[in-house]
Amino acid sequence: MDTATLFDFDILIIGSGAAGLSLALKTAEFAKVAVLSKGTLSQGATYWAQGGIAAVLDESDSIDAHIADTLDSGAGLCHEEIVRHIVEHSQQAIQWLVEQGVPFTVLTPEEAGSGPASMPLNRDNLKPLHLTQEGGHSHRRIIHATDATGRAVFETLKYRALQTPGITLFENRLAIDLITSEKLGLPGKTCVGAYVFNPDSDKVEVFKARFVILACGGASKAYLYTTNPDSATGDGIAMAWRAGCRVANMEFNQFHPTCLYHPHAKSFLITEALRGEGATLELPDGSRFMPEFDARAELAPRDIVARAIDHEMKRLGCDCVYLNISHQPAAFIKEHFPTIYARCLEYGIDITLDRIPVVPAAHYTCGGVMVDKCGRTDISNLYAIGETSFTGLHGANRMASNSLLECFVLAFGAAEDIYSRLDYIEKVPVSIPDWDESRVTRSQEEVVVAHNWDELRRVMWDFVGIVRSDSRLLRASKRIDLLEQEISFHYRHYLISRDSLELRNLVLVAKLIVDCALLRKESRGLHFNIDYPDLSDVATDTILRP
Repeated sequence: MDTATLFDFDILIIGSGAAGLSLALKTAEFAKVAVLSKGTLSQGATYWAQGGIAAVLDESDSIDAHIADTLDSGAGLCHEEIVRHIVEHSQQAIQWLVEQGVPFTVLTPEEAGSGPASMPLNRDNLKPLHLTQEGGHSHRRIIHATDATGRAVFETLKYRALQTPGITLFENRLAIDLITSEKLGLPGKTCVGAYVFNPDSDKVEVFKARFVILACGGASKAYLYTTNPDSATGDGIAMAWRAGCRVANMEFNQFHPTCLYHPHAKSFLITEALRGEGATLELPDGSRFMPEFDARAELAPRDIVARAIDHEMKRLGCDCVYLNISHQPAAFIKEHFPTIYARCLEYGIDITLDRIPVVPAAHYTCGGVMVDKCGRTDISNLYAIGETSFTGLHGANRMASNSLLECFVLAFGAAEDIYSRLDYIEKVPVSIPDWDESRVTRSQEEVVVAHNWDELRRVMWDFVGIVRSDSRLLRASKRIDLLEQEISFHYRHYLISRDSLELRNLVLVAKLIVDCALLRKESRGLHFNIDYPDLSDVATDTILRP
C-alpha cells in the first residue's frame, strides 16, 4: 500500500465532545493539539444533552449536600474522595464555561425576586443563573441553557477551538487502535499514538503523540433502543482494553426513564428537568404510579424510575407510559422546554395539552477505563476522560447532570497533569510502521456486518437489559462469543470500514458488560438480577483485567 500519512502532535485527543474540547482548550496554551471526531463535530453525545450541569451555586445548598445526594444515588459504590474532588470543583467548572461564553439560562427579574431557593450565589462575577432540579438531587443545582444545554456548551467550545491556533480539528476520523511501545516490541508500557481510519481517502493514517487522551463517550449503542447518537460504540473502552488497561463496573448501564415513544422519533430524550418542574408519570388510564415505588416519586434516582416503568409496562402489557406536564402554564413550558416542545409538535404532540408517550432507553455507561482523578490510565501517557472513563464518581447509578460536570473537572485535571509532565516527555522518537493491509481483500459480504450489528443489539436488549437473570446473561454470553468470532474473522480478512470497526468495538464492550454482570452476585443500583435480588453486605467494584 502507499506510505501512510503521518501526523505528529504533542497531544492527540480522540473525541470531540465536552471532555475532549475542554482539554484541547486547556492544553493548547502550551502544546500542539489534535482533536479527532468520528463524523462531523456535532455528532457526539454532548451536542444532544438536554438537562444541564450539576453544581453548588445556591446559598441554601452545600458541597456536603451534593456529595450526600451523589453517594445515595450511587448505591454504596461511589468513591467518596473522587465525589468530593469533583463536586468541590463544580463552581470552578461553571465559572470557566461562563467565561467561554456559554449562554446559560439566567433568572428573570420575577424569578430573582421569588426567594433564595432559586438564587445562585453571585461569586466571582457569576451571573444569577437559573437553577432547576432533577432526580436524586435534594436542591435546585442544575445549571442549564433552556433544554439544550449540551448544544449550547458544544457550540461555544467548538467556536473557541476553531479560533485557537494550537488546535487542529480532524473530522471524519475513526481511531482503530492505540500504538504502544509494547506493541512495537519496545520496553515499557507507553502509548505513543494511534492508527486512524480516514473514510474519505479510504486510508489508515498514523498519529504520533507524546500524550493520547480517550474522550470517545460511552457504549449505549450496544442496546437496541438508546438515547445516544450512532457514534456511541464504546471505541475508547475497547481500544484501551486491547492496549492492556483495566476496566471496571461495566454492568452498570443507565437506562434513561423517558425516551419519546413514537415510530418516527429516533432516540429523542425527554429531559429529567420536566419532572423537576412538576411533570408526572402516568399509566394509560391517567393514574400515577411512582409514589408506590419511592417516596421521592418522579424525582427518585433513574434506576428506580426506569425499573418502575419497566415493571408497569410488563404488568399491563402496554407499549409505553406517559409523562404529563400539561398542568403547567403553556408559556412556562415553551420558555423552559422549547426544544422538546418543538420536536414533540413535529409528531403531533402538543405538550402544553397532551401527555408525552415515553419508554426507558439505554443512556449512559457508568463503568469504563479505570483512571485516577487526573484521568491517567494503566498505560503511561494515556488518559481517559468523560464517559469513556471510570473514576468512581457514579457508583452503581449516575445521578442526573453529574456527567457533564465530570467531563470538565477531569479535563482540567488531565491538562494540569500533562503540563506538569510536558518537559519530561520527549517527542516520540520511535519509527511507527505503516498500517499493513497486504493480506486482506475487499469484502463482498457486508451483509454479515449489518446482520451481526442488529443481532448483537437485540441480544443485549433482550438479555442484558433493565432486569436480568443468570440464565439470560449466560445465553447472551454464548451468543456474543460466537458473534465475536465472526466479527474477528471479518476484521482479519477484509478491508476495514466504518461499520466493521464500530462493530468490532461494540462486541468487545458487550462482552465486558456481560462478564461484569455475571460476576456481580447481588442487585445494586442499575444492575438488577432476579436471581440475586438483595444487596451484598460489602460493596465492591467489578474490575476486569486484560
